[in-house]
Amino acid sequence: MVDRFIRSVGKASSWLTLILVILICIDVFMRYVFSNSQEWMLELEWHLFALVFLLGGAYALQADEHVRVDVWYTHRSERTKAWINLLGTVFFLLPWCLVVIYTSYAYAENSFLINERSADPGGLPARYLIKFSITIGFVLLLIQAVMVIIKNTRLIISGTEK
Repeated sequence: MVDRFIRSVGKASSWLTLILVILICIDVFMRYVFSNSQEWMLELEWHLFALVFLLGGAYALQADEHVRVDVWYTHRSERTKAWINLLGTVFFLLPWCLVVIYTSYAYAENSFLINERSADPGGLPARYLIKFSITIGFVLLLIQAVMVIIKNTRLIISGTEK
C-alpha cells in the first residue's frame, strides 16, 4: 500500500513537468512576442520545478533511480548492496530527512502565521504553500526510506526481498 502511494505521488508529480514546459513556452512567447512577462508566471515556474523534485524524490528512491556512486556499488553482490543501502539509509538518509522535516516545518509554519506572500509586485500569494511542500516531500522520502530499510533487512536476513 505504501509503495503504491509513493508510486502514485511520483507519477502524478511527473505530470508537473509537462505543465512546467507548457508554462515556460507561454512565458517565453509572451516575453519575446509581446515584450510582456508576468512575475507570477516566473514564480509559478520555480514552484513547479521544486514540486517535481520534492514530490518525485521518494519515487526516485523507490525505483532505485537516485544518484549513487555506482563505480564501487555496481559490481557488488546483492547482499553487499543491501548492506550499503541499509547503512546509508540509517546513517545518512533518515537523519537528514528528520532534520529537514523539523526545520522546514517551523520555516513553513512561520510563513503561514505571517501570511507570507511574494515580495515582488504581481507575485504569488501564500508563499507558505511551497514551503510546506518541502516538509511533505521529505516526509514522503522518510516513508520510502523506512521501506528501503525493511526491504534491505529482509534481503540480508533471508536472501530475498519478500
